[in-house]
Amino acid sequence: MTEHSLSHTGNATPFTANSDHGAPKIAIVGGGLTGLLTATLLERGLSQQKQDNAAPKASSPQITIFEKSRSVGRLATRYHTDKNTNKNWQWAFGAQFFTAKSDSFSQFIKPWLDSGLLQPWCAEVVELTLANDNKQAPDINKKEQWDTTHARYISTPKMTSWGRALADNLCLTTVQFKTRVAPLSEPKAVTDKKTELFDTNGASLGGFDWVICTAPNNQALELMADSNFTEQAQISQPQMQACYTLMLGWDGVQQLPETLNSKAKSATPAWDVAYVHDSPLDRIFIEHHKPAHSDLLPSVTIHARNDWSQAHVDNDIETVQAELLQAAKQALNWDSNTAPSQIDCHRWRYAATVTNTERKELGVLVDETHQWIVSGDWCAQGNIESCYLMAAETVQAITTAINK
Repeated sequence: MTEHSLSHTGNATPFTANSDHGAPKIAIVGGGLTGLLTATLLERGLSQQKQDNAAPKASSPQITIFEKSRSVGRLATRYHTDKNTNKNWQWAFGAQFFTAKSDSFSQFIKPWLDSGLLQPWCAEVVELTLANDNKQAPDINKKEQWDTTHARYISTPKMTSWGRALADNLCLTTVQFKTRVAPLSEPKAVTDKKTELFDTNGASLGGFDWVICTAPNNQALELMADSNFTEQAQISQPQMQACYTLMLGWDGVQQLPETLNSKAKSATPAWDVAYVHDSPLDRIFIEHHKPAHSDLLPSVTIHARNDWSQAHVDNDIETVQAELLQAAKQALNWDSNTAPSQIDCHRWRYAATVTNTERKELGVLVDETHQWIVSGDWCAQGNIESCYLMAAETVQAITTAINK
C-alpha cells in the first residue's frame, strides 16, 4: 500500500581530491523535504554564484542526496485499489497541508500553484465532541472555513506529488536510494576540508566539501555522536513527539455513517476537517473532499494527539489501532451497516516538534571547521515551511563560507 519510489537514481562519486574549488561537492543525508529543498536552493544559489563569478574555475555544485528509503519527499501518501471498481482509497497519512506565512516561501511555491500541482484547500472546519456511552450522536459545531487569504495548501493528486516534482527538477543532484550513511567520525586530519562518508556496510560513499544532515534530531544525534561536531549539545534541545495515524475507507458514499455523509438528511453540518475534543484523537480529515480528490473512494485520515501518541509510542501497534478505532467509532458514530471496510494504522516516532514561547528556535547548526551542517524542520517550528526556511539558512551558510 505504500507509495513506491522514483526511478531517479545514481551512484556517488569516489573519494578523490577536488581540485576545482569553484565546484563544491556536497552531501545531503536525508531525502525528505528539507533535503530536497536544500538541494533545490543550492542549485539555484551556487549556480547563480557561478554566473556572477568571473573566476575561470567557477562551476556548478555537485550534490548527492543519500536517502535510506526508496522514495523522497516525506509528504506521505498511502493508497489501496478496489479490484472491483479500479478506484482508490487514498490517505495523506503524514502532513495533511501546509501554510506559507513568509514572503520568500510564498514566492517559492508560486510556480507550483500556477501549475495546479499545489492548490489551496478551503476546508469547512468543525469542532467535534465524541458520543458518550449512552449512544448519543457526536456533537458537531462549525468552527471556521479556511480561505485563500490564510491558505492551507495541499499537493495534488497526492501529497507525495510535490516531493517528486522537486526531485525531478533537480539538474545537478544525484539521489542515491536505500543508502544508510554511517555515523560520522572525527577525521584523523582535516585535508582541504574533506569528509569521506561511508555506508553502514563500510563502503565509501565519496569525499565531500560539505556534509548536511537533514534527519530528525534523534537520528542526527546518532549520526554525529562520535564526530566532535561542535554543536552536538544543541541537537538534543528540541523535543519531538510521536503521532499515530488511523486510515479508514468505505466502499461508497452510501455506506458512510450519517456523520460523514453530507448528502444525508441530517442536522449535521457539512464539513471537511474536524478538531476533536476529549479524545485520543486530534483531527479528522475527509480525503475525498479535497481539491482534485473527488474520484477517490470515501477515505478518512485521523491523527491522534501527539501527547497521547508519545505516551503509547512503544505499545503494540494492533493494540493502539484498536483503541483509536474505538475512539473513531464514537466520533463518527457508525454501526454494523456503516462501519469502514478499510482500516490501517501508522506510527510516526518523530512527528512533531514541541514548540513554546520560552524555547528559541535553533536555526541550522554549523560546524565551520569540518564544514558540517545539521538542519531540519525541527530546528524551527517543525512544519513544512520550516523545511524551506532551514534550507535557505543552509545555503546562506555555505555561500558565506565560500565567499570568505
